[in-house]
Amino acid sequence: MPRSVKDLLAEANAAVTRLSPSEAKEKIRSGNVLVVDVRDPTEAQQTGRIKDAINVSRGMLEFRADPESQYHDPAFQKDKTILLHCASGGRSALAGKTLKDMGYTAVFNIGGFKELAEAGIDTEPA
Repeated sequence: MPRSVKDLLAEANAAVTRLSPSEAKEKIRSGNVLVVDVRDPTEAQQTGRIKDAINVSRGMLEFRADPESQYHDPAFQKDKTILLHCASGGRSALAGKTLKDMGYTAVFNIGGFKELAEAGIDTEPA
């Protein structure tokens, strides 16, 4: 049976815990985290990014996260806590579900860039 984006988002939101900006800030402070910005690079260039985050557009996530892919990014390690964000939290929820399906266990959706920056999480130019 075909599923809509609404169905996919509901499934992703049920599978991936969403953290508040203050909870995200605590996780970042605790260390052993990878912050992943799943927005398109042009979006990140316009607004900046969370300090030390990597930008992996939603369309390339699986390739960067899979150690057997020729496009693997070694920053993706299954023993790290993965914090995902986008512009509003939708793409990061879908990305989180994908990473969980790939065997990553400590995966969290930290929502949208603007709310994170407004909450005082350090940012830098992309």
